[in-house]
Formats: sequence, structure tokens, C-alpha cells
Amino acid sequence: MFAPASRHDPSALLRLERRLRFYPALLLLTVLVMASFALPMAWRPFGALGYGLTLLLLVVALGGPIRLAGRPCLSNLLYRLLGLSALAVQGLWSFAPAGAQRSGLPLLAMVTVFITWSVLRLLALLALEPTVDRRVLMGAVAGYLLLGLTAGLLMTILETIVSGSFTALDASTELLGPIISAEVKQRIWQLDFVRLNYFAFVCLTTVGFGDIAPQTPQAQMLTISFCVIGPTYMALVLGLLINRSTTAEAQEVAEALRQLKAGRPPSP
Repeated sequence: MFAPASRHDPSALLRLERRLRFYPALLLLTVLVMASFALPMAWRPFGALGYGLTLLLLVVALGGPIRLAGRPCLSNLLYRLLGLSALAVQGLWSFAPAGAQRSGLPLLAMVTVFITWSVLRLLALLALEPTVDRRVLMGAVAGYLLLGLTAGLLMTILETIVSGSFTALDASTELLGPIISAEVKQRIWQLDFVRLNYFAFVCLTTVGFGDIAPQTPQAQMLTISFCVIGPTYMALVLGLLINRSTTAEAQEVAEALRQLKAGRPPSP
């Protein structure tokens, strides 16, 4: 709900309108990043560009006070500094040679921390929305996609540090069954960022296709964590949105009853 001091504050209302424009913009960028995973390798840099724009949007939209009547604080400043640093790191990471990217794990971890913090701040915004409309729903979906992209980053870091943390079966060899030798049926895992993001969303949705499996204890614990985080996020968001929707309806009914008792027709 709005704080009483911000009901008629023009600056607060302007911030509210900007926040509502932020939700569909964030959804569009996250969808574009995911769509870039399906492009040929030569077009993958567009995915890095989408990540950069997403980071910049998060810094601008979530870097201020969460509440409309809130004041700047140290956490907001730290969030903006982390976001700008992550944006610079993402640019360096994108243009670094393939062999040098392995040494940039702390930088990739910083991007992951920033996205995780962004999801938490986004949830805080959704919890404060007075009503639920399509733009708020877009924000909820965008938060879920951000969570999946964060899981993909974490799994990429783990696989880079501990090679063989995740393995997959080559379905084309499995279809041949006992006809081929054991060597041909060997598990083949050509690791890349796209396949780990795919596995991250499989974990987040708890679908469990079984084509990719965590092998090390660290990978197994990370997989379990996101299998729990996914449904938890959905439960929290649904609870917040349903509560806002029912509260708004109850307020409209109460206002209509007050107008009827006062002898005035209810406002449309």
C-alpha cells in the first residue's frame, strides 16, 4: 500500500509510474536473453549484450529506495556500485579470450550475487504493489526468469571450477541400445553455457527430464537448492499477488458501500 505521505506526492507518483514501466521492460530483456541461447554460436554475443542491458536496467530501476516515500540509504548505494561493477565486468568477460575466461570466476560470481540481490529487491517491490495488473504480473514472471538465469550462472561457475560436476547422455547413442559397444554408449558431455542454463530451468521448475545429472556433492546440493527455490518463489509471488488482488477488491466494495450509505451513487 502507499504510505500516507506519498498519496498525492507528485515525485512519488512519478516513481510509481516508472516502476510500472520497469516490469515489462525487464521481462522483454530476460526473454531476449533466453532467446539468444537458441541462436547459432556466431550470434551468441547478442546474448551478452542482452545481459548488459538487463544489468543496466536493474541498476537504474532498483537502485533507489524500495518504498515510494523511502529515503536513500547505504544499501541502495552498495547495490548501485555492485551493479555498475558487474556491468563493467560483464563487458570484460564477453570480450575476453576463451582461455582467459576460466580465470575470471570471481568476476562471474559478482554478477551472480548482483542478480540474486536484484531478485530479492524485485520481490520487495511486488510486495508493495497496491493493485495487480498485467504489468505487475510481467514483473513476477521476469523475476522467475532472472532466478533461472542466476542458477545457470552458478552452475557454470561450479562446472568451471570442478570439471565433471554435471554430465549428460547423448540421446542418439542411447537409442541404439545393445547394438553398439559400451565405448560408443559412453556418456558424452559437451559443456556450454546454454546447456547449463537449460538444466537450471529444469531444476527450477522441478520437471526433471533426466538427460543431465549432477555428479559431485556440490553439484547435487546446488541442484537441490534450486529445486526448492523454484516452488518457493512461485508460492511467495502467488501469495503476494492474490493478497493484493483480494485487498483491492475488498477496498472497492467498502468504498462503494460507504458511498451508498452517504446517498451518493458508487463511482465507476
